[in-house]
Amino acid sequence: MADGYIEKHQQEYEERREAYLRRKRHLPPLKGRQLQRPDDEAL
Repeated sequence: MADGYIEKHQQEYEERREAYLRRKRHLPPLKGRQLQRPDDEAL
């Protein structure tokens, strides 16, 4: 029973990890981006 439990959770983990990595690769790189700040920093 314990082996089936561990294998099931390992498989679910691998599926979540693969989906995360797939999404991560399609995001634009954050390097070089500048934050847009208002002219008046008091806002």
